[in-house]
Amino acid sequence: MPEDLGESQSGPWPQFLAAPVVAPPEPWRRAGRPIAVGGLIGAGFGVHPGTGRDLLLAASHSGLGLFDTVTGERLARDYDNELAWPADDDLTCAGIGALAGTRVRMAGLLGGGLHRVAPGGWVVDVVTPDWPKSRVLLATGFGPWRGDHGETWWHVFHAGVTELRAAGFSPSGDTLIAATSSDVSMWTRAPATPR
Repeated sequence: MPEDLGESQSGPWPQFLAAPVVAPPEPWRRAGRPIAVGGLIGAGFGVHPGTGRDLLLAASHSGLGLFDTVTGERLARDYDNELAWPADDDLTCAGIGALAGTRVRMAGLLGGGLHRVAPGGWVVDVVTPDWPKSRVLLATGFGPWRGDHGETWWHVFHAGVTELRAAGFSPSGDTLIAATSSDVSMWTRAPATPR
């Protein structure tokens, strides 16, 4: 990166570049380890019909996987790669496992988007001060554009090697994901046991 940041790199950009990856503040916690999903096409959320807990549907060139967003446990797998490509204009995939018979809105390679705001004043932003590397920032209030790292915003994920495909909250706001072309990282604020 050039020493002279210039007009386009002033403002908060130096702060974003200098901020290390840190754990998010309470009530957020990591939901298991990052899930390896080679060739990720997209990710989307559904709701478990029995527990009301968020579920993550990950689509890849190898099919679909369904994951518990609190533990990271894989709950179902379908190796049919035809199912992994959204089949309609609203970018949905067929649900599997507990989501069978439903359509799940996806975000990723083909477009779409996840929620950027969650109840309680939480905001997620993706910044690229040294493109093509992406940083996922979790923030409160006005987002990362005001305040200091570790106080009002947290650099929770850095996609430096693989392409960031999607980042955002579940509709409930209890789950945050960062999905790259190779894996999905999840954070949760949901109770460890279903409500």
